[in-house]
Amino acid sequence: MRVTRRRLGFAAAFVSLALVVSACGGAGEDEDAGGGEAGAPANTAGFDGKTIKLGVLTPLSGTVAVIGKPLTAGNEVWFEALNAKGGIGGKYKVELVQEDTQYQADVAVQQYNKIKGDVVAFTQVLGTAPTLAVLPQLRTDKILAAPASLDALWVREDNLLPVGGPYQVQAINAVDYYLTDGGGSTDSVICTMIQDDVYGEAGQQGIDFAAEKYGFSVANTQRFKVGTENYAGQIGALAGAKCEMVFLVGTPSDAAKIWGTAAQARFAPQWFGQSPSYTGALSQSAIAPYMQQSVLIVAEGTEWGDTSVPGMKTMVDELGKYAPDEKPDYYFAFGYNQARAMTAVLEKAVENGDLSRDGILEASNQLGTVSFEGLTGDYQYGPAAERNPPRASTIFKVDPAKPFGLAKVKYLLESDAAKEFEFKKADL
Repeated sequence: MRVTRRRLGFAAAFVSLALVVSACGGAGEDEDAGGGEAGAPANTAGFDGKTIKLGVLTPLSGTVAVIGKPLTAGNEVWFEALNAKGGIGGKYKVELVQEDTQYQADVAVQQYNKIKGDVVAFTQVLGTAPTLAVLPQLRTDKILAAPASLDALWVREDNLLPVGGPYQVQAINAVDYYLTDGGGSTDSVICTMIQDDVYGEAGQQGIDFAAEKYGFSVANTQRFKVGTENYAGQIGALAGAKCEMVFLVGTPSDAAKIWGTAAQARFAPQWFGQSPSYTGALSQSAIAPYMQQSVLIVAEGTEWGDTSVPGMKTMVDELGKYAPDEKPDYYFAFGYNQARAMTAVLEKAVENGDLSRDGILEASNQLGTVSFEGLTGDYQYGPAAERNPPRASTIFKVDPAKPFGLAKVKYLLESDAAKEFEFKKADL
């Protein structure tokens, strides 16, 4: 069952995760606030005393909807389960207000302005460029948002609530795996192929950092625009440079064409795909044999259905209960983790008796470490200047027999170089 613009009406099976809170202190303060009950949060934008509304800005149409839809389903299932237990603080239900951004920064800004007055926070903003586009307004409006992307810039932003190891960390760990377990060396010809925008540059930044730490040079970098039809030129350039390893930063529709072009050209280096380059449909496509031979994916967590990871069984059970038609999907897990992090903030805000925008930002600053039970690395929150994100990534191989088509090769690899990467605030 999907939830769009309506109250979710199911209970939280995540008993181990639900925080036990007691209402304390006075009502939250907000210029639009009404008089709340003693010890309870006051009414404020996005909260009417009973229901907490959260915004979702995601591509529900276009080529990147293949990420946006399952990721939003992860948001929905978490909150449906939570609502069945009573909601935040055991009494406040959560409702999602969703808008389609089409994966375009200008549309994201329009949709943000459309609903910002109706929500207490945004539990999802998908995409690096859309997040950067709305970030100045988040700062001005004092609103917290959870980015559905992994740029290192998010770590030091007071108005953002990131989850997972940043893209730069993924790239560094991919290089470490290649040099230690993947048959490569610092003498190997290491190259990159990146989406020509801020998302692509995040992956490139990680590769460049790894090059400095491990002592190799990036031999060739090919850039491409989203939606490019013909990649023969870029693949020809990489082949001409005799690249032995290529790190790819793209989204699934472009990645499929890139790997398809490489297969046709019989160019078979060791590819590493940054996490958003993959979707499960690729494992059942015509390029699956090529990907099995030549492609590894660097991402978060574990393979679907791996019950040795505590959080996996619970998530799969929740999926079966609240969205049985939803297929196994890496992006579902990401959205599920996003909702978990936002829940921790909202629980703290309710405990403080303040669901105003200022109150939610303060609650975010008061968070300690949030455990994601192995679905991704635990995140040390608190003031943005002191946050420490996970430094681990998982290396996957393509296996069509597995749910979502990925089998783990190395679980939660945390390289020394990744531990040394420093995070800076976005310069807007």
